[in-house]
Amino acid sequence: MAGEDSGNPVPSTPESPTSAGFNTEQLPHDSSHSSDEEEAAVDPEAIRDEPDEVDEEEDDGEDLYNDNFMDDYREMGAQDQYESVGLDESVEDERDLDQIMQDRRAAELELDARDARIPNRKLPQLLHDQDTDDDNYRPSKRQRADLRPPSAPRSYDDTDGLQSSPGRSQQDHSRDDVPMTDRTDDYPYEDEGDDQGEFEMYRVQGTLREWVTRDEVRRFIFKKFRDFILTYVNPKNGHGDIEYVRLINEVVSANKCSLEIDYKQFISVYPNIAIWLADAPQSVLVVMEDVAQRVVFDLHPNYKNIHQKIYIRITNLPIYDHIRDIRQIHLNTMVRIGGVVTRRSGVFPQLQQVKYDCSKCGSILGPFFQNSYSEVKGPFTVNIEQTVYRNYQKLTLQESPGTVPAGRLPRYKEVILLNDLIDCARPGEEIEVTGIYTNNFDMSLNTKNGFPVFATVVEANYVAKKQDLFSAYKLTQEDKEDIEKLARDPQIGERIIKSIAPSIYGHEDKKTAIALAMFGGQETNVEGKHRLRGDINVLLLGDPGTAKSQFLKYVEKTGQRAVYTTGKGASAVGLTAAVHKDPVTREWTLEGGALVLADKGICLIDEFDKMNDQDRVSIHEAMEQQSISISKAGIVTSLQARCSVIAAANPIGGRYDSSKTFSQNVELTDPIVSRFDILCVVKDIVDPVTDEMLAKFVVDSHFRSQPKGANIDDKAFSESQEESQAPAGLADSKILSQELLRKYLTYAKLNIFPRFHEKDMAKLTKVYADLRKESSRGQGVPIAVRHIESMIRMSEAHARMHLRQHVTEEDVDMAIRVLLESFISTQKFGVQKALRKSFRQYITFKKDYHGLLLVLLRELVNDAMRFEEILSGSTQMLNYVDVKVVDLQAKAEEYEITNLEAFFSSSEFKACYELDEQRKVIRRHLADDR
Repeated sequence: MAGEDSGNPVPSTPESPTSAGFNTEQLPHDSSHSSDEEEAAVDPEAIRDEPDEVDEEEDDGEDLYNDNFMDDYREMGAQDQYESVGLDESVEDERDLDQIMQDRRAAELELDARDARIPNRKLPQLLHDQDTDDDNYRPSKRQRADLRPPSAPRSYDDTDGLQSSPGRSQQDHSRDDVPMTDRTDDYPYEDEGDDQGEFEMYRVQGTLREWVTRDEVRRFIFKKFRDFILTYVNPKNGHGDIEYVRLINEVVSANKCSLEIDYKQFISVYPNIAIWLADAPQSVLVVMEDVAQRVVFDLHPNYKNIHQKIYIRITNLPIYDHIRDIRQIHLNTMVRIGGVVTRRSGVFPQLQQVKYDCSKCGSILGPFFQNSYSEVKGPFTVNIEQTVYRNYQKLTLQESPGTVPAGRLPRYKEVILLNDLIDCARPGEEIEVTGIYTNNFDMSLNTKNGFPVFATVVEANYVAKKQDLFSAYKLTQEDKEDIEKLARDPQIGERIIKSIAPSIYGHEDKKTAIALAMFGGQETNVEGKHRLRGDINVLLLGDPGTAKSQFLKYVEKTGQRAVYTTGKGASAVGLTAAVHKDPVTREWTLEGGALVLADKGICLIDEFDKMNDQDRVSIHEAMEQQSISISKAGIVTSLQARCSVIAAANPIGGRYDSSKTFSQNVELTDPIVSRFDILCVVKDIVDPVTDEMLAKFVVDSHFRSQPKGANIDDKAFSESQEESQAPAGLADSKILSQELLRKYLTYAKLNIFPRFHEKDMAKLTKVYADLRKESSRGQGVPIAVRHIESMIRMSEAHARMHLRQHVTEEDVDMAIRVLLESFISTQKFGVQKALRKSFRQYITFKKDYHGLLLVLLRELVNDAMRFEEILSGSTQMLNYVDVKVVDLQAKAEEYEITNLEAFFSSSEFKACYELDEQRKVIRRHLADDR
């Protein structure tokens, strides 16, 4: 006790009492000589909670201040020397590094041997007192390992090889005086204690990020994730194959190094670990990648010669975050964001594992990994041969144009691509990124703000392109069945055209052109050398107040990846691409403009005539070749701009003059006009009948759209509205909802690829020859070879609208009609009538005969009124006007319309006219007009 030499501590012996005052017979024998069976055979009843005899000297503690206490401070030359590791350079040590490490290992072995001779004093009865928190009490791993039967097998030997956290001991023996978290020799969850062990693992102590770095938690994740890979069977797969064993075989067959894990499948089996993965992804992914690497190399041993590392890619993360909604709470968690790539840097080598050469002794130090906090002091030089690099690339991801709130600037976020994710996206493509939202130190932000600010980035784990997904709107099997059923309707084409901007009255030809542009034709590659565009460009030119901008806004909300801009608000670089210097890498990078952002979508340009000529010339290449060539700041490249262009412009002087040619009405050159497939001239013509129907449509639209709560008790007023609302209600039953039209459009563009037949080319050739002859006589838009391609594209778009894989004669006739309407509308008023008469067999195809017959009937009524005015001198006394049915039939036959029964029973005819079947006359009442 007090008289013993404290400088040489003597271990406890059977003759000496323990510090707790127990009899030696009640304690287990020396653990260095006893077996696990003897320790397990100790009778727990023999250990009493309170000792019978307690030595008073033991209670008072050991007397350190005695006669020989100075012996503790005597000089011991061999043990009073400090190791040079960690000391300043001024402290010299003659030993080399190998000798120092050998001495250190010998000292650790001696300490472990001393600890092994100390009897086990960890008694649950003493530790579990009143001050001990129940949540912090955990059973000893050593005790559970000793109580295990000797014949019990281990779960999996590879768990012993799992990399431990930095600083953990890798010895094969255990120490009884350290907590369970420091032991790596045995797997703690076996047999009868497995359920209790899993329960303890799920009880997170401290922060989650610290919890998942503990060795026993890492081994727990290792085991569970290995079981998931080797045993999970997808319930949707009727074959009963193991899902991820099949995926591993596909990865090896494709020579890839990434294994995709479906998060929804993983969370259905192990929800807690899946939540850990989302909240602490950096630590959990390391374990999961270690599991994947071991399993892949076990199944395919030679694959390690091709790829030394297997990466885990997390797909189907359920929570989708907008870029502008990411905050500090998302730091170091897994997020899923989407947007358009606006900028992409080059590929750089980034240090992943570095080794240094010591300039003094020449030895190699390391490896040191990124984000390592090891303290080293030089001078050192990088070992070029043994240093490991990895690929590094940075993207700028900007919010998709359709998701930015009105009046707000689009937000952007930097995305870091590593390893095999390099070059997975290019500027202009719309992607979804699943990754870790983290931060890094940015000196420029500190200088700018004057206080420490960290730049935030997203380290990509999985990148998916929008076109790689089934659709942007996640079509279900029910949606597919509804769409295919809808396509069997013979009137589906007319219903889709009516569904384009249904709140706008009339303008059937403009709606048809926009519908064809939204569906688009089929892109053609001529033997992989020359590419012909399949997108349709449309120009809306007309008077103010004719709903041109409203058409563009509707397309922006309905079409996929639509980008809206204006002529005055867009410049040449804003439409094509700009060159910027990256503040981090100091290199020149490209940033795409509106046409690049609208790749595989629609670019909408309002006020097209207000653009500068230089800016308008910059989009010539984008409208025909659908690419943008850049040769600036040493960058020579080409960006994709595969999009339809729908532009709206106003004529010179504000209104379109039909007595002038098209080129005299608009300040657009022939090269830019010829790149538009369809030209729609919108005129505001004064017509009492049309104006009255338009006014009724607008009033009814406002009446139906007024807020709820308006009480209409007047029955007479309600009955008076029935007649005016009947046509609108009839039309509403055929109109597709905007959501259904969007799904129909998505399905058609992803699954329908129409092909052209040679027999339809003869008709196109004949029409082109006739148009060339007429265009040489008139002064309208010149007809070029591009217009043949335009008719082919419109035929394919009309076939895609009906979900047909082959172009039919009906599709060709519709394309010819649309092109003729476009060509004739650009001519002078006097030339239009002659052209309509020449091409009437094509113009009347599938046209709304009711509207045409109403115009013809109105002309006959006007002729009858003029004849009566010549006879009687005035029409004031007339109450009605009669027109013979035979005269209307003669007019209709000029347009190849033979059946008038449907017109006589239509609501448009009954609203203003009466049919006397006995007399075969049509009566128009004039009292209502007065």
